[in-house]
Parts: sequence; structure tokens; C-alpha cells
Amino acid sequence: MAEYADFNLGIYLAGLGGDPPPFPVTFAGLEAAARERLEHRLFDYVAGGAGDEHTQRGNVAAFERWGIVPRMLAGAAERDLSVELFGHRLPTPLLLSPIGVVGVMTEDGHGDLATAAASANSGVPMVASTLMQDPLEEVAARLGDTPGFFQLYTPNDRDLAESLVRRAEAAGFRGIVVTLDTWTLGYRPRDLQHATFPQLRGHCLANYFSDPVFRSRLAAPPEEDPGAATLLWASIFGNPGLTWDDLAWLRGLTDLPLLLKGICHPDDVRRARDGGVDGIYCSNHGGRQAATAPALDLLPAVVDAADGLPVIFDSGVRSGPDIVKALALGATAVGIGRPYGYGAAIGGRAGVEFVLSCLLAEADLTMGLNGYARIADLTRDVLVRTPGTPTG
Repeated sequence: MAEYADFNLGIYLAGLGGDPPPFPVTFAGLEAAARERLEHRLFDYVAGGAGDEHTQRGNVAAFERWGIVPRMLAGAAERDLSVELFGHRLPTPLLLSPIGVVGVMTEDGHGDLATAAASANSGVPMVASTLMQDPLEEVAARLGDTPGFFQLYTPNDRDLAESLVRRAEAAGFRGIVVTLDTWTLGYRPRDLQHATFPQLRGHCLANYFSDPVFRSRLAAPPEEDPGAATLLWASIFGNPGLTWDDLAWLRGLTDLPLLLKGICHPDDVRRARDGGVDGIYCSNHGGRQAATAPALDLLPAVVDAADGLPVIFDSGVRSGPDIVKALALGATAVGIGRPYGYGAAIGGRAGVEFVLSCLLAEADLTMGLNGYARIADLTRDVLVRTPGTPTG
């Protein structure tokens, strides 16, 4: 079993030789460093949320309303953070949530490749976005033995959707995550104020520009007329007509595990389960798409309705204790987004790996010092409601 808390000792020992940590060890520090590194419009795109960003702040504050009950003399000196997910024994319960602009967040403009390499080295699976700066085949090749998942923004062109899924299968991705809450863009004041959107400037569209079905819809190849290709992308990206009646079609696209992302209501969970999905991804898109309730508050009812189906959770995860709390509320695995995105911005692959090491060390220590040795020990009764501290 890996001792993720040993990461702390490594930092202290390096400090004896005069070497401080290469990157910030807190979310606030990562965000501040990324603000300095990224072009201001790109930073606002990543850091911003929908509307007044109350949902985004609420996602974070929801974790503060839960405390962990400590148990002593529990024999938790060694911890096992491994989990089972779709037939894979993963060393940790962490996932790298899809970030549609991570490709342009690194200095070399290949952030998807850097994230995949970090995934391979850490054993933390990557959920790779449809919106990539490099084609999905090249990203999948960097994952090594770590299972990766492909996130699908379902276009309004069924042939294109099928082509993307078939390519993901052939490339070796181990599951398809269909995002449901982004059939159109949310109201994002920061982006509107800048009057800019990365994909409309042609960024992170490599999966479309390299797709044979997409290319067949163009009068000229994207290399010759990128403007026309970008406009075509804008016209087919979302599918506002997608309904539960389309679930059978989505299920029929692949034999890989199929997850629906954005599910937050028990009735929707039951419809998804009855429709043959393999997992539920409880998320409100990090507060980026619509004003909603904090996703964490909705997680317990989602888990209950899932009735044994794996439940992935993200939205507002900023620390090791956050990971532990989401697991205690029933999540099978926990996705992180902005923390590793900021790591990529300031340090590429090394930055992503550093962030993962920090989060895992803190989660490991949180479990051990509170007396919980295994993920299975993290049940709802290890949590207690606390007043919390307002955030924002």
C-alpha cells in the first residue's frame, strides 16, 4: 500500500537542503500562481462561474458544513486508499475531471498530453474532455496502464457522436462519460465581459478537426479554412433536443461503461439506471453552467437512488478533507478540476503530479489521524454537521 502521507516528509527533508516546495501547497496559492501565469481572459474562463458565482462558492461552502468525527486507537497507522471501479482496482479514489481548456493552460500548449502523462505516472485516471488541443488518440497513448475515460459533449450530429465514441474505444479509453448539462453555454459574466470564448477562437477543437465525419461536413479541410471549421463546430456542439428518449441510442453506441454526468436528482438517477447506464456522475459542472444547489448537498440522495451503481462526484473539491467527506457521503470516486488545472498552468505535468501528491497526502493523513484505515470505513456516520464558515 502506498503511503501518500510520506510526501510531507519528503518536503521537510528537501527543506533541510534549502529546497522549498516547487509549487504552492494550498488551493489559494495555486490559484494565485495560475493568475500570474495565465493570460487574463483564460484565467477568468477557468476560475469563473455562472451568474453571480453563488453556486460556485456554495459548492465549496457545502464541504465546510460537514466535520469528521475522530476515532482514537483505531489501528489506522497504515491506510488503504484503493477503490474498485468498473473492474479496475485503482490505487486511490481520485479522478481528473474533464477540463475543456487544459490543453492551452500549459506553457507548451499541450496540456491534455501533460495531464495524461501525470495520470499515467500517478495512477489517477483522467476523464479526457471532448475539447482537446491534441487528438484523443495521442492523449490516450500517454495514459500507459492507467485507465482513462472519454467525456462526450453530445453533438447534434449523430454520425459525429458515433464517430467520436468509436475513436475513443479504438484508442483504448475504458469508459464514456456523457455530459448532460452543457447543451448550451451558461451565463458566464466574466467571459461575456471579455466577449471571448476559447473554442470560438479555434482552441481545443483537435478532436473535431481530426474527425473524418466532421471533416466530411466541410467544403475545405480545417487546415485550409479554420474559420469555417470553427463555425461548423459552433453550430453542432450542443444538442438541446437530447431527451431521455435518446438514452437507448447513447447506450447502443458502445459496450464500454457508460456514465451520465450532471445527474443530481434521484428520479433522474433511477431513469438512468433503468436505461442501462453503468454509473452516475453527480456534478453541477463546478458551478459553471447554471445556478443550482451545491452538488455535495445532493450527493446522498443520488447515492441512495443509484442503489449500488458507482457514483462519481465532483464540484467544489479543494482539499484532502473534501475528498474524505465526499467518500463518506457515498461517492465511489471523487473528481478534481480547478486544482489540477492550476497545477498544469504553473508546472505542466510536474504541476499536476504535485497537486495530486498534495491532495492525496492530505486525504491520507485526514483518514489516518481521524482513525479510518480504509475507504470502506468512511460511512455517513463518520460525519457531523457543523455551522461552517461562509465562503466568498
